[in-house]
Amino acid sequence: MKIGITCYPTYGGSGVIATELGKELALRGHEIHFISYALPFRLSQYIENIVFHEVEISNYPLFEFPLYSLSLASKMVEVAKFEKLDLLHVHYAIPHATSAYLAKEMLSKNRDLKIITTLHGTDITLVGLEPSFLPLVKFSIDKSDGVTAVSRFLKEKTITNYLCEADIKVIPNFVDSNFFKPVTNGDFRKTIAPKGEKILVHTSNFRQVKRVPDTIRIFEKVQKEIPSKLILIGDGPDRSECERLSRELDLCEKVKFLGKQDGLVEILSSSDLFLIPSQSESFGLAALEAMACGLPVISSSVGGLPELVRHNETGFIAEIGDVDRMAKYTLELLSNEKKYSLFSENARQRAVNKFDTSKVVPLYEEYYEQILKS
Repeated sequence: MKIGITCYPTYGGSGVIATELGKELALRGHEIHFISYALPFRLSQYIENIVFHEVEISNYPLFEFPLYSLSLASKMVEVAKFEKLDLLHVHYAIPHATSAYLAKEMLSKNRDLKIITTLHGTDITLVGLEPSFLPLVKFSIDKSDGVTAVSRFLKEKTITNYLCEADIKVIPNFVDSNFFKPVTNGDFRKTIAPKGEKILVHTSNFRQVKRVPDTIRIFEKVQKEIPSKLILIGDGPDRSECERLSRELDLCEKVKFLGKQDGLVEILSSSDLFLIPSQSESFGLAALEAMACGLPVISSSVGGLPELVRHNETGFIAEIGDVDRMAKYTLELLSNEKKYSLFSENARQRAVNKFDTSKVVPLYEEYYEQILKS
């Protein structure tokens, strides 16, 4: 198949999944055309069967704001027409699904370009609920030829919030378990924890919904009982507040802010446990990548996280904001070597058996074929 993929090229789960999906489809012989304003950050090397098309935005003085959605629609038309695309797969509802619908309409006299929209989370649970966007999101979903969501939670939330007529198929996020796996390189661990301390880790975009300060408060309780360090990976609006909180709690020597990192496998494999106390999480891709590296997960009981983390098997789940219980669960695992080893193995096996690339990407291929035949 010839498939156009549009996503946000920056850090974030939707861009990561879209890019990894494109890479896997290309390896399976499909022709992939990425259409976006910048090269997706996980397309750092040449891969056969993948072409990138940059959306150029006009800077005409009359336009006070950049007209990205319209420029994107025009580029979609151009690529679909000259590359003879079979379908457009857009990730994140706005503005990508809207632009795809415009492109479909512009091409309608000559062909029926199929559109598949994948819903990832905040496009439905946050941004799309704003009054200025809600009718547009509903329209774009209903006008898509196919719609997928990354969790059952997100599917139900979409139907409830938008009263959508579209039949939404759940296809979960996935991980390449041959890449995200436990590795035995002790250099990083020796640098971070030279005295053999336990290492807790959290990865996010430091937005308010991630509740990163809760991660620090959990760690503050844990390190009083067990010598440990906390690694925070990523960057975003709440980072300054988190750094301030670390200073206030006198944890500067024990909390390490690493910013955005590409070498996730080494960092995760050198850690002991993953914390994700979010107040909203449609799936929890960061937690899945940690599980694939053999890390048990302590999470909040929100969104799609209970579909990923099995309580008392691959980790523990607690209510949002229950820092005390999350700290208790963390101490329970870190102080019981036999239980920790069992949870670590369970986490790895769940990632491999349920969410590996080889299990999930074929579901997308089957769905593409189903939509093309409809």
